[in-house]
Amino acid sequence: MDEIKKNIGLAGLGYWGKNVLRNLHEIGVLHTACDASKKTIEAFRQKYPDVNYTMSFEDLLENGEIEGIAIAAPAVMHYDMVKRSLLAGKDVYVEKPLALTVKDGEELVAIAEREGRILMVGHILQYHPAVRKLKEMINSGELGKVQYVYSNRLNIGKLRTEENILWSFAPHDISVILMLLGEEPLQVSAFGEDYLSRGVYDTTLTALDFANGVKGHIFVSWLHPFKEQKLVVVGSQAMVVFDDVSSEKLFLYPHKIEWHEGKIPVAQKAECRVVPFEPWEPLREELSHFAECVNERKQPLTDGREGLRVLKILERAEASMVHHKVRHPERKGIHYSAHESSYVDDEVEIGDGTKIWHFSHILKGTSIGRNCVIAQNVTVGPDVTVGNRCKIQNNVSVYKGVVLEDDVFCGPSCVFTNVYNPRAFIERKHEFRPTIIRKGATIGANATIVCGVTVGRYALIGAGAVVKKDVPDYAVMAGVPARRVGWACRCGAPLRFDDQNAAICGTCGNEYESAPGALKVIKEG
Repeated sequence: MDEIKKNIGLAGLGYWGKNVLRNLHEIGVLHTACDASKKTIEAFRQKYPDVNYTMSFEDLLENGEIEGIAIAAPAVMHYDMVKRSLLAGKDVYVEKPLALTVKDGEELVAIAEREGRILMVGHILQYHPAVRKLKEMINSGELGKVQYVYSNRLNIGKLRTEENILWSFAPHDISVILMLLGEEPLQVSAFGEDYLSRGVYDTTLTALDFANGVKGHIFVSWLHPFKEQKLVVVGSQAMVVFDDVSSEKLFLYPHKIEWHEGKIPVAQKAECRVVPFEPWEPLREELSHFAECVNERKQPLTDGREGLRVLKILERAEASMVHHKVRHPERKGIHYSAHESSYVDDEVEIGDGTKIWHFSHILKGTSIGRNCVIAQNVTVGPDVTVGNRCKIQNNVSVYKGVVLEDDVFCGPSCVFTNVYNPRAFIERKHEFRPTIIRKGATIGANATIVCGVTVGRYALIGAGAVVKKDVPDYAVMAGVPARRVGWACRCGAPLRFDDQNAAICGTCGNEYESAPGALKVIKEG
């Protein structure tokens, strides 16, 4: 950049936001930092006293000196914050993923293009000097023909309940593999398991098949005994390992395969060597690139369309996992009750204490947790996951593609869909869009949940509402289409906030703070 201007605002000072703040500050482009927590702001003010701070996201949107906004908020907030920023005339850098559905991602890309705004997604590995060097080695032919690519992103550490491991860890690797190969996969298939929280995958394996014959897989898990972040590219002439945990990062293995007598393959191992590269900080490069794009009106390397390509693969992988989820054979000794007029298929798993009432049907491949109540004339399945202590009231159909986590309440005659644009004469089972209802959420009577959305934890969907986009945790939604009209406590009571954006539930005493588009839990019993 020819001129350094303090024209970037930052929204979010949490787990990753603190790193974004440090780099924007050191680059010299940070104008104002925003966070909903006064305590967090005061802590940063001690270290960076020359930075402007605010607790209001609106302040960033309304400030004419701020030309670009960096968003480091939870993924469930990305869509709303990016959209508001673009419509306020701001350029946007947002941490991955761009959004939580392809539909929302497409809308954001369309808005950015219509408004002439920069939209950049934080796929940080594309700015890593070792990854760029790896791309040079592939392009130069040093590895020969690329045959196979795989990545492992494994750890035991920060666990999430608002997004599964696929959406949390895999976007980086998907983005890099697409960049290295220069094309998108023809086929995507995935398998995963939800060991900690029903419906939230803790470990997934995604397989990619490309038109040029290259195969790949991405293994991600936050239930792993140690940290491992490796990307391996296997070529016909050599192999390269990018090990982001190692201090030296990039390693070339010039192994070859020789064919004895033309039919017996024998590996000829060669000495590994470290590949040198310029040791710059990836996040610094990424944020400098964003500031440069804002000032010079350049198209970002990882723009909205690149982010959208990653979203499409994530959504295809999640749909594949829902379809392929391994079901355990029916366990012996389980005690549940089912009325004689109901019907339970074979290969169904039902937990202790669950009650199934008149004229209901539980279809093959469905898993229902403990102490659930399935009321009259309810259909669940096939291949549906229902958590523990859920209540599904009369006349509800929970179709394939829908996941109900623990403690979900489905009111009478509420509706789930699984295809966005159904036609009676067109088969679209391969287009099922996954719908996730998070722990403790309530769906009111006659409400409709359009496929492909996620309803957040302890959200409350009003009777008759039509939900067409993701719902934040604790949100109270009403109307057609549904919009947020307030916040609800974990116990379900409405919350009222004071001048400091704080609320104490008058029913149970839980404490919260409101943030732009989200609710922050201070204390919950």
